[in-house]
Amino acid sequence: MDKLVIEGGKPLSGTIRIHGAKNAALPILAATLLAREPVTLRNIPKLLDIEVMLDIMRDLGCAVLRRGDVVTIDGTVADSSHVPERLMRLMRSSVFLMGPLLARFGEVQVYQPGGCAIGERKIDLHLRGLAALGAKIEETGSRIVCKAARLTGAEISLDFPSVGATENIMMAAVMADGRTTIIGAAREPEIQDLQRFLNAIGAKVRGAGTDTITVDGTDNLGGCDFQIIPDRIVTGTAMVAAAATRGEVTLEGAESAHLISLIHVMRRAGVHIETEDGIIRVGAKGRPRAVDRIVTSPYPAFPTDMQAQLMVLLSLAGGVSVIKETVFEGRFKHVDELCRMGADIRIDLNSAIVRGVPRLYGTAVEATDLRAGAALVIAGLAAHGRTIVEQVHHIDRGYDEIERMFASLGGDISRVSDG
Repeated sequence: MDKLVIEGGKPLSGTIRIHGAKNAALPILAATLLAREPVTLRNIPKLLDIEVMLDIMRDLGCAVLRRGDVVTIDGTVADSSHVPERLMRLMRSSVFLMGPLLARFGEVQVYQPGGCAIGERKIDLHLRGLAALGAKIEETGSRIVCKAARLTGAEISLDFPSVGATENIMMAAVMADGRTTIIGAAREPEIQDLQRFLNAIGAKVRGAGTDTITVDGTDNLGGCDFQIIPDRIVTGTAMVAAAATRGEVTLEGAESAHLISLIHVMRRAGVHIETEDGIIRVGAKGRPRAVDRIVTSPYPAFPTDMQAQLMVLLSLAGGVSVIKETVFEGRFKHVDELCRMGADIRIDLNSAIVRGVPRLYGTAVEATDLRAGAALVIAGLAAHGRTIVEQVHHIDRGYDEIERMFASLGGDISRVSDG
């Protein structure tokens, strides 16, 4: 198993380019099954989750060619609607294949997906949405079979603005008869990117970025050449790392409009941030200030995917900060590891009370999930002494060689293998 070895205490400095968004690329890769011609996707990051999705696409019969960050997929030759259980268990985002496979083949067989253990993440909203479009759903153990000779547009109201359910319903509705309206839709930038892709292949989707999305079904779908948006969570992770190490970093290929809530909180903490078209500059000379109350919530509020990373910065702040987690109940697993590094954090139900300390100290820690792992890397970069981060495979699901990114900014970080 790989692990990261970090000699901390060095301010990060320099310029990096942000890679494409994993959470935009995954549903768009699934949506290529709807296209009647080959599709070229650009800015596709080399991540574990992406490679699993490409393996699934190949297993379904698609022709897949990757050259660097450019992936060309010919989904017209796909000949299966059965997603293998062994691959689904590797990645939760494999559930995105339900909508396009159902629309394309009239049936789909999947299994309960895997992914990070950060709390209960049911797919009932996905299934209810597909059922509202006319799918018959059978569940046997972990096996799920959906069938529909022809999907029909419907008005679907989501109890919670689930990103995955919104995207799955959008993709299924693209080829349905009539109009589908999704009320209470998620508003994330990745959903807006999916709409742009679907419309680029000829779909008729509007409203992404608002809480109501309308899809008019069509069979007139072709191919396209499409560029994925930059990854806002990778951007945010680099921003927090720059601030936690009291460095100065410039991020190119970034989209500040997708990070307004994070930028607001970091500025409250005393971090200097400048933005212009495609560029974010972050600088922090002194100790950050405490921020009294941050609440994670669906976009455009503060993202749950940045909660762990921000906690590292606030653990070094002067004063007491409070972070309330409202999205996933299992998303404080990094707290014990940070406390082992000298942080002073107490959990009270779904809130973390963070009392800032002057410094953190390196030790051996374990990444329990993707974002927790990123937070521990930031902590190691800011800490005094050596930090060893184990279970790096979690981090590889969302960051393209995180050690290379931070090493290019002057961080003393390397990957070593026990084997």
